[in-house]
Amino acid sequence: MSKRKSTVVAIIAAVIVLSIAYSAMSSANIDTFSNTVRIGYFPNISHTQALVGVANGTFERALEGTDVQYRTFNAGPAAIEALFTNQVDITYVGPNPAINGYMRTHGEGLKVIAGAASGGVLFVVRADSGIESPKDLAGKKLTSPQYGNTQDTSLKSYIIENGLKLAEYGGSVNVLSADNPDTVILFLKKEIDGAWVPEPWGTILVKNANGKIFLDERDLWPDKEFATTVLVVRSEFLDKHPDLVKKVLQAHVETTLWINAHPEEAEKVVNAQLKVLMGKELPADVVHEAFSRIQVTYKPMKSSLLKFAEEAYELGMLGREKPELSDIYYTQLLNEVLQEMDLPLAE
Repeated sequence: MSKRKSTVVAIIAAVIVLSIAYSAMSSANIDTFSNTVRIGYFPNISHTQALVGVANGTFERALEGTDVQYRTFNAGPAAIEALFTNQVDITYVGPNPAINGYMRTHGEGLKVIAGAASGGVLFVVRADSGIESPKDLAGKKLTSPQYGNTQDTSLKSYIIENGLKLAEYGGSVNVLSADNPDTVILFLKKEIDGAWVPEPWGTILVKNANGKIFLDERDLWPDKEFATTVLVVRSEFLDKHPDLVKKVLQAHVETTLWINAHPEEAEKVVNAQLKVLMGKELPADVVHEAFSRIQVTYKPMKSSLLKFAEEAYELGMLGREKPELSDIYYTQLLNEVLQEMDLPLAE
């Protein structure tokens, strides 16, 4: 077997393991205890603070004397559902699931308390797809991770902004939903032409599935900055336990600073933690390249979240009521932490 074929087989095996692990972890249930903080996150590079914070024990140190529990998810809607059914108290999640949860509860269910990651999203096309410019997307079949998620909104908005129409509205561009591991297999089988995906899946498609980068989403945003992941809290938990929420934010900020000061070590910690969670680590070069496109942060990045909401509304994903998100952010506790650490306050 050739070296390339061996690599492809290994990648397919890896993504199948990741997919099975995701499903198993999503089915877990966590009981409610007093004096407990339950934190949700994804086994995903864009949730780096959670992976590093768990591995390094940062949350436990900040919350000394409190029972800290964790739950992992594969998709944002599942994380928001767990938040609203009292299975987690705080979770890392993408902007659009946070927006949907806020709208669903008429602004009563959750608050965004910090940013977590910026960037780390690629539009990758098959190298032999014939796609060289936006007009070449006509008649093509593309995927996003999930209907209505942040990448799905970005992809569909990009298509419309470039003068094309989606198949669901009588146009020729088909956008399907596929789990990230399945997208790799669809690329290898040549059953799709492109995918708008978060890291590390974009890098995996390029390195192991004959993909090429058509667009780095950072290039569509001012200063190349936009929210990929935010930190949200259930409003009821925030009202009852602001002290615990503040301690989580302290750990979140400390971990962010550590990652940015020790990027190479952080890559190793993240990969090791992925192996703990899913039984399989990623190739070091994949992790390194994916990390190069992500900026971990605690900045709220409000303007990009509001833009995502506007795009989702225009695509008909938020119902008939135009989103009113003036109170979706609560940054008072974050600013208290930043002030105590002598850092610039969040806007």
